[in-house]
Amino acid sequence: MQDKITIAVTKGDRIVEQQLALLAQIGIVPHDDLSRSRKLVFSTTQDNVELLLLRGSDVATYVEHGIADMGMAGKDVLLEHGEQGYYQPLDLKLGLCRIMVAGLKDEGVLPARLKIATKFVNTAKRYYADLGIQVDIIRLYGAMELAPVTGLAHRIVDIVETGNTLKANGLVAMEHIVDVSTRLIVNKTAMKIKYDTIQPLIDRLRGVV
Repeated sequence: MQDKITIAVTKGDRIVEQQLALLAQIGIVPHDDLSRSRKLVFSTTQDNVELLLLRGSDVATYVEHGIADMGMAGKDVLLEHGEQGYYQPLDLKLGLCRIMVAGLKDEGVLPARLKIATKFVNTAKRYYADLGIQVDIIRLYGAMELAPVTGLAHRIVDIVETGNTLKANGLVAMEHIVDVSTRLIVNKTAMKIKYDTIQPLIDRLRGVV
């Protein structure tokens, strides 16, 4: 009898489609259409595997506490959450982007102590601490590009894919902090207890990434 495995996937039309397409390649397909169902727990074509549909920021929490044995989460989320309580055995190569510092194209002379707007508070703090630079962090959750335009902050730390949104708002990417992609994470206790079931899943995913 195989151990029952719970895999947490990330809400969001594009990213969950990519994650489900990857799982489908190893024979794991939910019985319900996740985009149409209001359920959050889904049985699959593999009797011993179920899926949890969670916000990206919650995937790591559910895996860390062992509610989900495995999960798929962006590196940006993991950096903010703290990378304890789970292994990261595989880069799934989905959702490729970068966390970068950006500012106004014509920002002029800035003060010695910068105000940085971001939702990646922990990542920004670590980045500037490593540089030995003191900054004031302003937490924002959206419309990040407005912060330098309106004078709320001097610069932002944000996800950059194409850079088109920055350009449209008169900003440019200035400093690269970290590359981001979706990672497979595994609860440490589950990896020990359910190794004979989890490791083959990891190996099969590695074969299709």
